[in-house]
Amino acid sequence: MIILKTILGWFVGGTLDRVLDSVDHKIDNATEREKIKAEIVRAHLTAKAGLLTQRTWWFQLFFVVPLGVWFSAVVIDSIFQFSWDVAALPAPLDKWGGAIVSSLFLIDGGKVLLSSFRGRR
Repeated sequence: MIILKTILGWFVGGTLDRVLDSVDHKIDNATEREKIKAEIVRAHLTAKAGLLTQRTWWFQLFFVVPLGVWFSAVVIDSIFQFSWDVAALPAPLDKWGGAIVSSLFLIDGGKVLLSSFRGRR
């Protein structure tokens, strides 16, 4: 019986081992491919998030800072009754100013969300 097992093992065992090794190798390759794809997607999303969070300095410098100065002047003039008489923004600019200030909060909120997702990894 042992001799028969040994003889069959020579004929079938080597082939079966090679087939199983090929299957294991294919599974490893598929797993590696999926890992590489996941890494590429992660790098792409990280780059997109970086663009969203890094390109806002000019926006704040040219739009939000002047609106903040104007709004601060209005508030200080209203509270302390200075004689500044701060003028209201013209018709289209008042709506734009509201949208700009609102978008600042959205951008900063998005930055916080993105940084919290980065921190979870």
